[in-house]
This record gives sequence, C-alpha cells and structure tokens, in this order.
Amino acid sequence: MTIIPLSRARLIGALASGWQVANATRAISIAYAGVFTLIGVAILGSLLGLGLAPLVIAAAGAFMLVGPAVLAGFFGIAAAREAGERPGLGSVVAGFRRADAGLWVVALVCALLFMIFVTDVATLYSYMVGGVPVWLTDLIPTAANVAGFLQWGIVSGAVFALLLYAVAAFSVPLLCERRAGLVGAVATSVRIVLGNFPVAILWGIMLAALLMGSILLLPLFPLTLPWLAYASRALYRETLPEA
Repeated sequence: MTIIPLSRARLIGALASGWQVANATRAISIAYAGVFTLIGVAILGSLLGLGLAPLVIAAAGAFMLVGPAVLAGFFGIAAAREAGERPGLGSVVAGFRRADAGLWVVALVCALLFMIFVTDVATLYSYMVGGVPVWLTDLIPTAANVAGFLQWGIVSGAVFALLLYAVAAFSVPLLCERRAGLVGAVATSVRIVLGNFPVAILWGIMLAALLMGSILLLPLFPLTLPWLAYASRALYRETLPEA
C-alpha cells in the first residue's frame, strides 16, 4: 500500500475539499450530524442543570473518543455523491453496511477508552472539586480547585486522544472502505502518524480545536462535524491513494 507523506499544503487542501463535499450534501449531512447534536444538547444541558459545569469541557473532549465510529455514515454519503446518486438516509446505512467488521472492534475500543476517561474524570472531580455545585458563572473567575481539575482533565483527555488518534486516524477510513483488515489498518494508521508526526499532530490539534469549539457552541456542530469528516476522508485518500 503506497503512503504519500503528509504536508501542511495537503491539510489545507483536505479542509477545502471537505467543505466542498459538506456543502454539496448539506441536507443529509446536517441531518445526520444533528442526531449527535441533540445528544450533546441533552448531555451538556444535564451537566449544567446539575451544577457540574466543569465537566462540560470533559464531556466535549469525550466525544473525541467516540467520534471515529460515526465516520462510516459520512463515508456512505460521500460515496453516494461520487456515484452520482442523491445521498439520503439509505446512504448513511449503506456506509455502515459496507464497513469491515473491524470497524466495530475499533468502536468498542473507543467505548472502552471513553469509560476509562469518564471514570478518571469523575475521580478527579470528586477529589479536587467535591460535591459542591459549580455553575457556569462560577467558572469566571475560576476557583483554584476547579482550575486544577480543568488542567488535569485536559491533560488526561489529551493522553487518551493521542492514543486513539494514532490508532484510528487512518484505520477507520481503511475499514470503512474495506481496504484492509483490522490489524493491517491499525498498523498502517500508527505508521503514518508516527512517520509524519509533526504534521499529523498539527492535523489532530486542528480537528480537536474545531470539534471542541463547535461542541461548546452547539449550533455550529452540525456544520463542523460533516466538514471535518469529509476533510478527513479527503486527507486519507491523498495519503493512501488507491492503486
């Protein structure tokens, strides 16, 4: 399998290509992303209502751990567009049906990392903040214990995100298109990330920053998620072109 080195120019090109596809399929793309937006509204609303405002950032970061599993739907939409079809709900379903069974193993790993992360964050919160409600307005100015929790939570989340990123960045697209089995896909993904580490990390930071920002500003999420999903697909196809 030929691997084309990553470059900053390719990242910019992928973002431009992703925006083009998202705009061309905006109805179904926004509808599909809207499902996860509603879930986010329920989760963030519950945390704020319970006085657990510091956990909002942690919850936003947690999506980064489970997000790769939703890419298959966007791949189905993009494939339908390329075939000259009108993408719809059936395209989303077809994307999951087409994916290799290894995708569900990656999804399971994502879920396990999510549970470990949530347990870690809950333990930190209990130890550093305690049972006193912290409302959104209390974050500005931020109390010392809350600030400490946010710092450790971000560090902990970054470690989990880096592990998942190396494993899933290119393995999920490979599995979505059945171009490799689970072991081969994961090995290829890790090889690409480690072999192009500075640019790969820059791409990961860009994705994380844009996703985190749109999760915290939820009305932007249905626009940002499809854009970044299609951008990731474009970068994957440039990095691992078909023979």
